[in-house]
Amino acid sequence: MTTTRFAPSPTGLLHVGNIRTALHNWLLAKRSGGRFLLRIDDTDAARSREDYVEAIRADLAWLGIAAEGEERQSQRFALYEAEFERLKGEGRVYPCWESPQELELKRKVLLGRGLPPIYDRGALALSEEEKAQKVAAGDAPHWRFLLDRDEPIAWEDGIRGPQSFEAAMMSDPVIRRADGSWLYMLPSVIDDIAMGVTDVLRGEDHVSNTAAQVQMFTALGGTVPRFAHEALLVGTEGKLSKRLGSLGMAQLREDGIEPEALIALLGRLGTSDPVDPALRLADLAASFDLSRFGRAPARFDETELARVNAAIVHTLPYEAVAERLPDGMDAAAWEAVRPNLAHVHEAADWWQVVTGPIAAPDLAEEDRTYLASAGEVLEGLDWEPGVWKALTSALKEATGRKGKALFLPLRLALTGMEHGPDMGAMLPLIGRAAALERLRAV
Repeated sequence: MTTTRFAPSPTGLLHVGNIRTALHNWLLAKRSGGRFLLRIDDTDAARSREDYVEAIRADLAWLGIAAEGEERQSQRFALYEAEFERLKGEGRVYPCWESPQELELKRKVLLGRGLPPIYDRGALALSEEEKAQKVAAGDAPHWRFLLDRDEPIAWEDGIRGPQSFEAAMMSDPVIRRADGSWLYMLPSVIDDIAMGVTDVLRGEDHVSNTAAQVQMFTALGGTVPRFAHEALLVGTEGKLSKRLGSLGMAQLREDGIEPEALIALLGRLGTSDPVDPALRLADLAASFDLSRFGRAPARFDETELARVNAAIVHTLPYEAVAERLPDGMDAAAWEAVRPNLAHVHEAADWWQVVTGPIAAPDLAEEDRTYLASAGEVLEGLDWEPGVWKALTSALKEATGRKGKALFLPLRLALTGMEHGPDMGAMLPLIGRAAALERLRAV
């Protein structure tokens, strides 16, 4: 069974790039009836916060992305310790004592000689006595994973195709700090094995991490999962803007973005497939295909999101939005104003137009005379669903007006707006008494 995971660190709120990763992993799993897991990577005790964990869960729930299981790295330290001790006993991890300043100096020397700036494994040359002296002096080591440099590291990437790294050109990655805390690399591999993760889909900034982690999977006796690395998210200006990089779900909700709009856009972002506002999660999962992803940066366009959002709002039934509408606004009112909305919250503005009061428009004398006649005509008409058509037909015949001259003064007097929803639907909502009052007020 295909098993994917989303592994955010609860050190901040999710932004659109995080959500895209979560969504694509959910789609990859559901395409074949698999499992999607949530793993909270909260090993950084100083920066991790429980309110961020709750926000992560809430954001995924808002989008309809449900996980079949959840793990917390902070509750798995005993497992990491056991696997670390096993690797230490097998000589696959080793202690190092160089300070950041010493490592930087070594790096500069290698660069000055035209050599790759990789760690020289100087700590491996220390004798047991020298190591014991450092420990006795209270100098705690950090720990590195010993890469096997005998052959290249290779895998078939689901998006990037064949990948190959020369281990001899890579530094042994640091996996544990001197204070005993864990870095990302090893715990992630341990968890992927324990959780049965079969597919890891993440950003292309993790490609070099994958090269080292492939060997960690093997060293731990696990099956190397299928890896795929997608292009990173950028803005329309060609780079990840500060706003885009911090654009969280709370902000999107406040802006009136529907979860279906974000799903529709992010679900196809980075692929060669067109964005279709009509597609929902199940539809996107059925058509999800890594071969459709390109290597070019995935451009997130807020203008496109707004377009998709408006298209979705135009299809939302009254039952789906009733709790978000003003008191008294019924299904007929929603149907009337819906085609003119970009966001659901804008319905309140049009309901204000219906219920009033509205400002009387500044009109020419001839238009005020015309509207006085309109009031007289309206007063003599039966108040039925087709009253707008009856009114304009009668006025056209009586005054000879047509087009803009016929309709615009009426719309201005009745709504205070030059544009808006169809007046055939709006006039019955305004009501007979209010309509007559507005026509007479000009």
